[in-house]
Amino acid sequence: MAAQMSGPPAAAGATSERRATEGERVRVVLAEDGVLLREGVAGLLGRFGFEVVAAVGDAVALEAAVGEFRPELVVTDIRMPPGFSDEGLRAAVRLRRDCPGLAVVALSQFVQDGYATELLESGGGVGYLLKDRVVDVEEFVDALRRVVAGETVIDPEVVRRLLVRRSDPVSLLSPREREVLALVAQGHSNAAIARTLSLSEAAVGKHVGNILAKFALPPDDNTNRRVLAALTYLRGDVPASGA
Repeated sequence: MAAQMSGPPAAAGATSERRATEGERVRVVLAEDGVLLREGVAGLLGRFGFEVVAAVGDAVALEAAVGEFRPELVVTDIRMPPGFSDEGLRAAVRLRRDCPGLAVVALSQFVQDGYATELLESGGGVGYLLKDRVVDVEEFVDALRRVVAGETVIDPEVVRRLLVRRSDPVSLLSPREREVLALVAQGHSNAAIARTLSLSEAAVGKHVGNILAKFALPPDDNTNRRVLAALTYLRGDVPASGA
């Protein structure tokens, strides 16, 4: 369902990381305007050891519940009242600005470009999953736990659709570099990319270095820089001079 990007969690999220590691119940605020789906997801989370401290139906109530209950994790739909556009996603971005250690997973039936990128750029402990691709309950729960532990989890289909939308920067990269970057954006390590593409790790490292150079980002072992490179590409903010 989803691939992962691992990175050091923010200091404010250390409690969440300890909870995930030690198996303690993670406090969750759930936001979903559909009553049946909201109750279903709340029950599911409860069965897998999460504590749903609030389940709300709009973005205003979401932000209020986070302020009241101080959860470790927010699971939110993107389209919610009153406009049914991107209220949930915008609320998630605001919450991450105010509470950098708060783990957030956005659920959607579509890929919303601008705010999705801003959310994913906000550091470790975020996720973006497509509802119609959540077909395995245990995999979904595992994705939530990884986000609580400080990882970034992105559905590969989200990456693919954003790549399609951002066609212009593709011309900067070779076909192999595009393949490598797509896997980087999904959160794969160099070793995993090497296995997937039948390359050596040294070759993958060289491709990653070339990608960073073309994006005017110096090669760096920091995972967050890899995420930044991928998201910069998805936004299309690639300097023309990097060609």
